[in-house]
Amino acid sequence: MLRKILHRVNEGVHDMCYIWAQEMKMTIKDEGVLIFFILVPLFYPLLYSWIYNNEVVRDVPVAIVDMSHSQESRQFIRLYDASPNTKVAYHCTDMDDARDLMEKQVVHGILYFPADFSNRLNRLEQTTVSVYCDMALMLTYKAIYQTAAAVQSEMNSAIQIKLSGNYTDREDEITTQPLAFEDVPIFNSAGGYGNFILPGVLILILQQTLLLGIGLSAGTAREKSRYKDLVPINKHYNGLFRIVLGKALCYAMIYAVMAAYITLVVPRLFHFTSMVNAADLLGLLTPYILACIFFGMFVSCTVRYRENVMLLVVFTSLPLLFLAGVSWPQNAIPGAWQGVSWLFPSTFGVRGFIRMNCMGATLHDVGVEYRALWIQVVVYFFLACAVYQYQIQSARKHVLEAEKKKLEESTPSPEQS
Repeated sequence: MLRKILHRVNEGVHDMCYIWAQEMKMTIKDEGVLIFFILVPLFYPLLYSWIYNNEVVRDVPVAIVDMSHSQESRQFIRLYDASPNTKVAYHCTDMDDARDLMEKQVVHGILYFPADFSNRLNRLEQTTVSVYCDMALMLTYKAIYQTAAAVQSEMNSAIQIKLSGNYTDREDEITTQPLAFEDVPIFNSAGGYGNFILPGVLILILQQTLLLGIGLSAGTAREKSRYKDLVPINKHYNGLFRIVLGKALCYAMIYAVMAAYITLVVPRLFHFTSMVNAADLLGLLTPYILACIFFGMFVSCTVRYRENVMLLVVFTSLPLLFLAGVSWPQNAIPGAWQGVSWLFPSTFGVRGFIRMNCMGATLHDVGVEYRALWIQVVVYFFLACAVYQYQIQSARKHVLEAEKKKLEESTPSPEQS
């Protein structure tokens, strides 16, 4: 009995290694698969990190429409231009000229000072500075608006001190800030866009490139009817597990290296926040990579031609980033769409990695995401087995039909004999 079990185990390992070797050869020989498995994970994260490396925008061009031409308006403009985030690029005579500049994207904002700006201040009345922002880019809007608010606050404080009649600096401090507060960013201390968005993008790249590579490989297999090569191995149901596990072993070996490079090397190359522990990261990435592999093998059944997978992955990349709760709050996503997001490994992988990388969470702290990924591993493994069972049965049917047709053509008819 023991000898029989050992024989079965040895046979299973042998078949799995055969599938692994075959898939590795096909991966190396297929230029498209090699590009998405090796080149894209190597260089795509570098491109994203390089783009977001500045973290914040600087010297955003702004147009000034000063109808007051007073000392106070000029002081506001000087303080505004002194900020590192904004730059006074143009002085316009009216709003029409400034609006033309915004339409041409020469400037991203307008500051408008009314004609009575100085008069109202000197009469101790409330006056206004109108700020017009281009809302197409949130980073430029943030720089323009927050700089204007900071300058407004500083000038208000100076006016309060001038009218208070205080004698000491402490009295001036209490006058301008009776309720003291301190802004302490807990996570993303730099306040940069790269630390905010890049971790989610890196994890999504792992899933999308895996889907692209596996989909291209499946499309090639279907176009060339390569599944017939696997028919002799599929002697019984356990043989199906060997096929799926053998292919998954090939993908897992490649992406074990790619995942370590993307999650550990890339953030350090560009000095992004990285608080993750290597052991915890390994614990999270293991089910994530496996879930992506089996998910990709399952989805590959929809790929009839190699080009189709490109359209599928490009179409889903941006929605998946939103559904992960990175660029849009998770609690603001409708319930139905949250249910859709649970179908994709990237949802739990992105959330878990961001908490571990940016917040210093441990594997225990991301237990929900960790368990969800293992559930996806099991579910998509059996779904991938079902898909490959159908494909192999279809390949066997085509092989038998081809052999039968060949036999009929080679056998002479009674009239010919």
